[in-house]
Amino acid sequence: MNSAAPLLLIAAPGLTVLAAYLLGSLAFAIIVSRLMGLSDPRSFGSGNPGATNVLRSGSKVAALVTLLLDACKGLLPVLAVRHWGAAWGLGEGVVAGVAVAAFLGHLYPVFFRFQGGKGVATFLGAVFGIDWVLGLATGATWLIVAYFFRYSSLASLVSAAFAPVYFLLASGVVWVARPPLVAALILMGLLLVWRHRENINRLVAGTESRLGAKKR
Repeated sequence: MNSAAPLLLIAAPGLTVLAAYLLGSLAFAIIVSRLMGLSDPRSFGSGNPGATNVLRSGSKVAALVTLLLDACKGLLPVLAVRHWGAAWGLGEGVVAGVAVAAFLGHLYPVFFRFQGGKGVATFLGAVFGIDWVLGLATGATWLIVAYFFRYSSLASLVSAAFAPVYFLLASGVVWVARPPLVAALILMGLLLVWRHRENINRLVAGTESRLGAKKR
């Protein structure tokens, strides 16, 4: 065996988590808006560099591209570790780590002065990576709440709250043997709630903007 192999095995978890964070730090709302000649999403609406605010620019295409790319930031690192991590000794702890790292990268991107979005699409992408059925259930929850109430923030908060509950219901007694993934879902959910604290205040006050509405 190559003498460097043991060192690579030791460093693999940390390097993998770091790579996930760097991928998460790519603020696609800003990148896509620049490439498509749109206004910086931080300059209007909620000021949040995310797909929902890009939608307020009037470009549904840009919003959809942003949504898909932001979701991939959470999905791809998790899938990569799940499928190829075993050879490097990367277990569920690292799966959970890269999910949280990609999510944190979106919230606090190193490439954009740590001023990122609220992480909904990246969260959903990570959840799909952890378990596609869990992802479908969480995504369906978002769609149902958003359809009936027209509040993206409310749909995001409800989805984040239900994701670990769905995981518990689906896993049953096996859940107790998978604490890293449960902890990752709960941590991402709490961070998502924290990032939506202003939205929560507006929801309570009845001043939160609805989906499809434009802000100056």
